[in-house]
Amino acid sequence: MDPFKVLLYPLITEKTVGMIERENKIVFIVDRRANKQQIKEAFEKLFGVKVEKVNTLITRDGKKKAFIKLKKEFKASDVAVKLGIL
Repeated sequence: MDPFKVLLYPLITEKTVGMIERENKIVFIVDRRANKQQIKEAFEKLFGVKVEKVNTLITRDGKKKAFIKLKKEFKASDVAVKLGIL
């Protein structure tokens, strides 16, 4: 699957900005058919970082949300700056 079709857009709220700073996690809305391994590979390929863990959930409105935790060597804030979030 194409990485641009897997990762749709970053989710930006007060809570997710706090997760970037405290927990080294970034939250993305992803394709509903994508599994955790595909999300991990797409994120690593697009941003050149290593992912430690991916957690997903389906929201009430039917969208799939992925919580992507980066390895300690990489900073989520650096990726957020690239995306224009911070």
